[in-house]
Amino acid sequence: MTEGAGLHAGDLPDDLTATEAGMWQAFRNGSLYDLSAGNPVLDDPHGGHPWGPERTVRARIVAWLLLDGPPALPGRVSSLKLAGVLISGTLDLAGGSVRPYVEMRGCRFERELRLPEAHFTTVRLVDCAVPRLEAARVRTEGDLHLPRCRFPGGIRLTDAHIGTDLMLNQAVVHRDRGGRAIAADGMTVGQDLQAEMLQAHGEVSLRSATVGVSLSLRGARLANPTGRLALNAPRLSVERTLYLTPAGVGRQAVSGTTPAQGTRIQRFECRGGVRLDDGRFGDAVDFEQAVFALTDEQEVSLRRVQTPELRFLGERLLRGRVVLSGARVVNLVDRAAAWPGPGSLHMGGFAYENLVPQGPFPLEARLEWVAAATAEYNPEPYERLAAVLRAAGEDEDAREVLLAKHRRRRETLPLAAKLWGYAQDVTVAYGYRPGRAAVWMAVLWAAGTWAFAHAQHPPVKPDEHPVWNPAVFALDLLLPVIDLGQAGQWQLRGGWQWLAVVMIMLGWVLATTVAAGATRLLRRS
Repeated sequence: MTEGAGLHAGDLPDDLTATEAGMWQAFRNGSLYDLSAGNPVLDDPHGGHPWGPERTVRARIVAWLLLDGPPALPGRVSSLKLAGVLISGTLDLAGGSVRPYVEMRGCRFERELRLPEAHFTTVRLVDCAVPRLEAARVRTEGDLHLPRCRFPGGIRLTDAHIGTDLMLNQAVVHRDRGGRAIAADGMTVGQDLQAEMLQAHGEVSLRSATVGVSLSLRGARLANPTGRLALNAPRLSVERTLYLTPAGVGRQAVSGTTPAQGTRIQRFECRGGVRLDDGRFGDAVDFEQAVFALTDEQEVSLRRVQTPELRFLGERLLRGRVVLSGARVVNLVDRAAAWPGPGSLHMGGFAYENLVPQGPFPLEARLEWVAAATAEYNPEPYERLAAVLRAAGEDEDAREVLLAKHRRRRETLPLAAKLWGYAQDVTVAYGYRPGRAAVWMAVLWAAGTWAFAHAQHPPVKPDEHPVWNPAVFALDLLLPVIDLGQAGQWQLRGGWQWLAVVMIMLGWVLATTVAAGATRLLRRS
């Protein structure tokens, strides 16, 4: 019987093997066609034990069933459900429209699986060995599930459209000839993209991808030893949360809950750079306990990211950089130990509205955090931190931050300006501690009063002079604008004259720094 003849009547083609005939009948019945031997070693699709003709079907026959298969038996729904089957040849469904439900468990594909521009309802491949999945622009109305599958030649899902969920949990994917393990640029997933405990040996590329709910990389291990980036996802859009967090191994773990006793925790690990530039995340980006192993040239880049919450709670980077330039978040949830040291953090233009530290994060450590992000003086990170603290009612801490800003700026000034800066710092702390001015005035007044009480002070006009008062005389010298009628009435000689000059100069310095501080305070208010 020629291909296609009599299929609508349900006739069995003549050239099918006995194994393929059994698959044909199972397809019409909508039942599972299971060729497993019942031995875990023999049935392992990733093992080296050969599977013979009794477990082999031709890819051409599988494609025939899916694209133009026979009608279902009365009262049944046709579907392809295989277990423990070897599919020989290349299964090529490119451009085809597949209506039956497809599910394969523990199967082997002899050659790559080609699905570009194909249209499916739902496809589930579970624990299968697939040399390569080529599925650019594939469309599914429902799920595309690939859990525990292994892909030695990589996965291509460029511009794919997944109607509901894409699942890659515990999949193992190796790099293709271009260095990519998963190429999914421009992909759209209607609901969740789950890649928990994924092992990717090459770049995972999600450029301009869109995820309708959440993207979970809990417990995933990404490595790209031959390239710069392990996760390349600029312009990624996730409606809710991106999880780069631990996963519970051994028992079903519920997100946000304490793992059950005996559950092994596997953290998200990334050996290679991460690029999330210009990403949009509706709820949060979560780095809890994440581990990044970078070279000096690699970075975790979050340039211009926008999200209501950034949970920066991973392990401290030993090498590489964290870049938050231009990012905008509402809540910054962080730990002091999570941030890298000086020269490894860049925050130019990083805007956040609230600080939510997890664990001790004293102001001294927060100032070190800002200093680490500004290899060269930049006032913006200090002013942003001060504004956030002031909005939270921490006015004293806000003043300390602004004081630290001026001290940092002072180190960039020429010598004369630097000395003037020291004078402002010592006297009134750049205007942020105005009470110091009164203290200095009292000290200088008391010292001058004591000194001038022992000075020779002949009057300028012997017949016309006020009563000598060393306290008023010292105060008259210290106040540069107010005339108390003492300083011009007495003659001082030698060292006393020089002491009076010093008192006048100190008065002017004190008055000028107070005026500068007051101007700064008025400008802030």
